[in-house]
Amino acid sequence: MSDPLSAAPTSHGHKIVDSTSYEHDTIHTLSGQQGGQLSPRVSLNPDAKRDDLELGQTDGPGGEGVEYSKGRAVNPGDLVTEYEQRDLKRGLRQRHVSMIALAGSIGTGLFLSLGGAIQTGGPLGALLGYAFIGLVVCSVQFALGEVTAFLPVSGSFVRHAEFLVDPALGFALGWNIVYGNWLSIPSEISAICVLFQYWTTLHPAVFIVIFIALTASVGLINIRYYGEIEFGFAILKILLIVGLILLGLIIDLGGVSGVERIGFRYWKAPGPFVEYIGTGRWGQFLGFWSVMINAVFSFAGVESVAMAAAETINPRRTIPKAVKRVFARVTLFYIVAVLIVGMLVASDDERLGSDSGTAATSPFVLAASAAGIKAIPSIVNGVVITSAFSSSNQALLAGTRVLYGLAIKNQAPRFFLKTNRYGTPYNCVAIFVLFSFLAFMSLSENALTVFYWLLDLVGCGVLISWSAILLNHLRLCRALRVQGIDRRELPWYNWWTPYSSAAGLVVCLLILITNGWAVFTRGNWSAAGFVTSYLDIPLVLAAFGLWKLFKRTRFVKLSEVPIQGVLEHIALNPEQAEDDEANERSAQRKWWRWISWLWD
Repeated sequence: MSDPLSAAPTSHGHKIVDSTSYEHDTIHTLSGQQGGQLSPRVSLNPDAKRDDLELGQTDGPGGEGVEYSKGRAVNPGDLVTEYEQRDLKRGLRQRHVSMIALAGSIGTGLFLSLGGAIQTGGPLGALLGYAFIGLVVCSVQFALGEVTAFLPVSGSFVRHAEFLVDPALGFALGWNIVYGNWLSIPSEISAICVLFQYWTTLHPAVFIVIFIALTASVGLINIRYYGEIEFGFAILKILLIVGLILLGLIIDLGGVSGVERIGFRYWKAPGPFVEYIGTGRWGQFLGFWSVMINAVFSFAGVESVAMAAAETINPRRTIPKAVKRVFARVTLFYIVAVLIVGMLVASDDERLGSDSGTAATSPFVLAASAAGIKAIPSIVNGVVITSAFSSSNQALLAGTRVLYGLAIKNQAPRFFLKTNRYGTPYNCVAIFVLFSFLAFMSLSENALTVFYWLLDLVGCGVLISWSAILLNHLRLCRALRVQGIDRRELPWYNWWTPYSSAAGLVVCLLILITNGWAVFTRGNWSAAGFVTSYLDIPLVLAAFGLWKLFKRTRFVKLSEVPIQGVLEHIALNPEQAEDDEANERSAQRKWWRWISWLWD
């Protein structure tokens, strides 16, 4: 299959030569916009030297070279590459993308850990903390959507960082995500074993083997079927969340026989805020701030919405729709759930501090048990198991696609580019499955301690990823301004996102710096807490510095970002509408219309 840039010849028959060295240099053809006018940012001279191409040299009216100061030639790794076009399969629709991100961001924390937020910040402190982070998530999602609509590639913001900031940043971010997901999968499998102990005394090794096998199977199948599996898991999670919220509201309002109305009793006593470490107003603020930091990790996963952009049908339309819907729904679920939990359970309830890891720690279960509803714990435990498995699958998808993207850019071994007949990068999946055997370390207390130390190395990875997404977007906006290109030429844009990205980046960096503030207070020092909060920062900086040193990369000049070349490629390759007949058949199903509000 030819490279995507070879879609059409120019009106003058000129060809464009790639300006970077890959395994094989490929000659692309490109036509311009508006009456065949070609951008000065793309080289038209097939005999030009590579150094000239880097400057964006073009043919003049008489065939002589004309040098332009803006932009450079579009590199083959900037857009969807020949590898992605030829070997990957586009099988994800908008509902798949939306629900994959929704399922990934609604993890076990929503069901089991909200009680800890109430205990730390109080009902109002927790509500404000989650609402504030919801605004940060909004800025991250819209920034990611705008840049991905412009460059829908495997690896998402990792590849964007190389295009807009520095190849060394893409390398550092990519390997940080790969390492984090190598450990996320065995971590989720270990959590599943703990959850099964709520029902059975069967040896945990049995469940480890079963779920490693299931993870490998899901990772190797066609991406479309992966999307359907995650779609089903997301529906289960959402049904449970809606059910628990309704149940909590009924219990709170006295709708269960024999249970008195609670209302906002616990907002009055012990009160809306909790003093955390400090005293008075300062202690209450620290409680709110701690909830806000923890809320970041609850929302982790929303950035995965674009990881498989090269395997998404019509990504320039699908991804923007997905990010808008995911942000709104995830934020709504979390905020409403926090509100209900704050009404059901007192912030000084000692049971909220339990760390059994099973449904017994859920504040919803505590409220249901107090109301005499015995079936709820098992239902919650069952859905939380599917939630943990779904999170494991999402880590596999994000990690393998980032690793695949690194291999495309020669930042990982090339054998990771091999795919099976379903379009799945099987070598990438294989190494992730190999790391999933680290779940057996949970069977030994000493080995488990080592495993947690390894996991703690990337404890603040989500904040680093969010910061990179916002930085990418700000660089794109700035490059547009420097090159005199209107933002309205982008496939998707919002007038307010440059401001929200700037504010979101400041907040993310502030949270990143204060992430482990508690360990510096008197009597609260924890080596593990310090490592979790901060060690990932020097690790990413070291990876960035080493790649920059050995590869001699340079920061991308705003004037050299090949925006116009990408816009011309977009104009030459319009996306096709999805199967209208299939959509119409789905719309005719009444039950489908009832649930489609989740993604459409």
